[in-house]
Amino acid sequence: MSRTLRVRQSQTVLPFGVGAVFDIQGESFVATGIGDWPQRAKQRVESPRLATHLGVTGFYAAPPTANDRYDVPDAPGAPYIRFPARLFCGACRRMKRWRIADEKPGQPPRCPSCSTGPTLAPMRFVQICPAGHLGDIDWWFWAHSRRDATERRECGEREKLRFLVSERASGLEALSVACAAKGCGASRDLLDILGTHGMRCSGRNPWQRANEAVECVKPVQIVQRTAGNLYYPVVHSALDIPETEIPAHHGEKTASRVREHDLWVSLCKVAATPRAEVFRAMIKDDTGADDTLLDQLLAEETGQPATQAPPGSETAPARPDLSREEWEAFMAPVPPATRDFALRETTLGLAQETEEPWVGLRRGIGRILLADRLREVRALSGFTRVSPDATVVPADTARRLKWLPAVEVFGEGIFLTLDKDTLRNWEADDRVIRRVAGMRADLDRAFQKDRLQALTGAELAPRFVLLHTLAHLLIRQLSFESGYTTASLRERIYARPEQDQYGILVYTAAGDAEGTLGGLVRQGEPARLAETLLRMTEAAAWCSADPLCAEHAGQGFGNLNRAACHACALLPETSCESGNTLLDRALVVGGEQVPGYFEPIVTAARAAAAAALEQPTP
Repeated sequence: MSRTLRVRQSQTVLPFGVGAVFDIQGESFVATGIGDWPQRAKQRVESPRLATHLGVTGFYAAPPTANDRYDVPDAPGAPYIRFPARLFCGACRRMKRWRIADEKPGQPPRCPSCSTGPTLAPMRFVQICPAGHLGDIDWWFWAHSRRDATERRECGEREKLRFLVSERASGLEALSVACAAKGCGASRDLLDILGTHGMRCSGRNPWQRANEAVECVKPVQIVQRTAGNLYYPVVHSALDIPETEIPAHHGEKTASRVREHDLWVSLCKVAATPRAEVFRAMIKDDTGADDTLLDQLLAEETGQPATQAPPGSETAPARPDLSREEWEAFMAPVPPATRDFALRETTLGLAQETEEPWVGLRRGIGRILLADRLREVRALSGFTRVSPDATVVPADTARRLKWLPAVEVFGEGIFLTLDKDTLRNWEADDRVIRRVAGMRADLDRAFQKDRLQALTGAELAPRFVLLHTLAHLLIRQLSFESGYTTASLRERIYARPEQDQYGILVYTAAGDAEGTLGGLVRQGEPARLAETLLRMTEAAAWCSADPLCAEHAGQGFGNLNRAACHACALLPETSCESGNTLLDRALVVGGEQVPGYFEPIVTAARAAAAAALEQPTP
């Protein structure tokens, strides 16, 4: 019977984007590069801000289709090919190298040696390297790896392999690959298959042609085909906001620091030469200025565009700061509105409250906006293997195309800010400064420093850790009250001190053009959001892993978290901008060594609960 292998259009960017290996209906596939996408029916995805930021001409989404089979030439949808190519029969245990010529449209691979034709299963292990290459394991070499080179040469049959299971052992030790060639009998179990074994890298990915292979000397690692380190997508996103002018007062303090910098005069003198990049980098590190602000100030000072290049070279336009533009759109006195960016301002509904903890909650929260409709564009620029900081493989492995694969999603969200004065007083506390200084030192040693600094700004500030943790805690609480799972909610953190940011956006989005059902926005209405925030702080004050979690001096990926673990603050990877790092629950609810921003609310709530228990029962 013919089967349908379908991947939704929104999944062609994440999680099944270019280079990803995934299982579907017992079969295993890998998504090919966008150079293999069908030329007809690609859908244009508009996002000028994101395109300018990434330096590409635009974005396209894979043509929607009810069947994403790889075996129909130039069919709609994103193409996928079978991987790994090494399959085995569960009945006769023979291994077969499956080729594209063996495919039968609409049919799974079947064993040619068995009369009943059982379906072949993919091998569980594959090999990867830090250069981003992926390939099948040389199972013949593995079976003969315990023999010397002379004995290996005596066996000339490379395709007569069997994947055996022993009843005398358990786990990987019970599995082995054996050579069935006459007079050979070489065999080796899979007990120590994982890791590095000196195998050579193929120098390419499965969808690339043989002539596209490069000489690769990176060490090969053998992993399971669904291992977490096999695929790290590099995804960028931007909200579709109305085009508005940046207020004239924006960045005035940062601009003053730039003009007073010792290298400012030198930068102005060499602004149109390659040497300018050195001065720009130093000034940006010292002042927290971004490229957009530097370009504006240089244009004012020199009377010519800052991006002017020497004769004969191309001029690179300044890339927009997506975070700053989105923040300005949310903080506009009158929120701009379009069909895909509909905001309305609201409150916690606590204006008439005179008792704690409600009064403290009202003082701690600033502006609240409900986004009835948002549009977000998510684009895949490439991926890495082995580790997030390894060599990035572009979505177009041939490096010819100037566009990227992307999808647009529609949804809703809640935007809120903290009270600016309360936040500044809290940030000035020496205990808070010391707490974040330790995290900053860990970040400086982390291999993902550059990626995280793109989110935090020039220097990790206490407000980023506070707002980031607050977003996680709020998402976890909303998942109980709004009906959305934590994996369907996402965060955007606006916490750069140099841009005077101090807010978060919690939102959900789906590929349906009609958006989502409104449950998240409804939870942000007056009274409901206040109760949600109060319950959030009460829940965050205690973790089932306490006191170990609360007193931790460094946990999580790269020791970049403090009081934050899976039991209290971590989210699914798709929900977090920074990979579940730079979190500290103590900065929200307080701890023995640091005051929390919402600690007075937690204390007042506990006091109110204790007073209620002491009241006599009528």
